[in-house]
Amino acid sequence: MATKTAAERREEARQAFDAFFAECPSRKLLDRLSDKWVTLVLTALSQGPRRYSDLSRRIAGVSQKMLTQTLRVLERDGLVARTITPSVPVRVDYELTPLGQSLMPLVAAIKSWAQEHIEDVEAARRRYDAA
Repeated sequence: MATKTAAERREEARQAFDAFFAECPSRKLLDRLSDKWVTLVLTALSQGPRRYSDLSRRIAGVSQKMLTQTLRVLERDGLVARTITPSVPVRVDYELTPLGQSLMPLVAAIKSWAQEHIEDVEAARRRYDAA
């Protein structure tokens, strides 16, 4: 039985999509999905198509730059679709793709959990900081 080099083991793991390996593509996707703006944009779009300005108003605190970057990476990843309607001014709508919609039960569950348990988390933080 031949032993494998570390590089060969990493390559096999990459091909198996093991997020514990730094080179794994799924790890990059996990990084993306754990971004707060991504979660908020996906949640806002789960209620139906929205214009850029609607998203900007709905997601308090997001800068124009961050919202634009977030929408672009979500479009690139196939989670969001952008539709341009020629008019004056040009109308641009964003909506979840079927792939993005398939992610929503997980995103909604995380959002609900955070809202339900924020008091517990804040109490734990206070205890930790006091110690």
